[in-house]
Amino acid sequence: MSNSPFLSVPPSSLRALELRAAADVLALPLWMTRLASRNITDVGQNRAVFVLPGFGASDRAMAPMRYFLRRHGFNPLKWGLGVNKAGLDLPHDPHMLSWDVDIPEKIAGETGVPYLCDQMVERVSRFCEEHSTTASLVGWSLGGTIAREVARDLPQYVDQVVTLGSPVIGGPKYTSAAGLLSKRGLNLDWIELEVERRNQKPIKPPLSAIISRTDGIVDWSASFLANDSTTRYITTDVSHLGMGINRRVMELVLQELTRERKAQ
Repeated sequence: MSNSPFLSVPPSSLRALELRAAADVLALPLWMTRLASRNITDVGQNRAVFVLPGFGASDRAMAPMRYFLRRHGFNPLKWGLGVNKAGLDLPHDPHMLSWDVDIPEKIAGETGVPYLCDQMVERVSRFCEEHSTTASLVGWSLGGTIAREVARDLPQYVDQVVTLGSPVIGGPKYTSAAGLLSKRGLNLDWIELEVERRNQKPIKPPLSAIISRTDGIVDWSASFLANDSTTRYITTDVSHLGMGINRRVMELVLQELTRERKAQ
């Protein structure tokens, strides 16, 4: 378990900055309209990209990102698992998980995310096998955390991952959801330990992480791993809630998805 003095739930001053997301919402219609009228180079070449929503969001929230990718020639795919409630709403047997975890005697939903990851692993592997292809993953917040774990388990099918404000340390412990989940009875210390254990297994596909130092939902210092030479970290000044619809972030996602191809 991390003892870093720098990790904490984002302060109220940063949470107030999340109001910046309203500007992204207001700018979105004009930005999408202009995007529809532009002649854009087909850089995606019909490459499959699963787009995963964050906690409390669904495929509907990721529609602008999917449209942006489609306009650039990608084949953006929905995650197809409904509203992302961290698996708290999905009944499952923790003993049937593919993950090697020390299951606590009392469970209040701690294994929900591993269960969601298993569901997404099944969805991605089925698609790739049926179409004899690989796929990239783009995930916002918890969606990015899930994308990382899918890539960890499916290096033969996942060719790249891009995350947006996703915690890689502590699970929800250093996010604004920590208090709510603790009240529900979830053992956040247990989750943090299991995340730390999980991180011992390398992720082989290329990783890019877009993070904001003024993120008011996820402590930005929980969004990167020290001494991590395998992930490209890109910092931009944007609200957490606006990441999935912010023009600059979308352009960064495109930059990262095409950068790997240019390097080959």
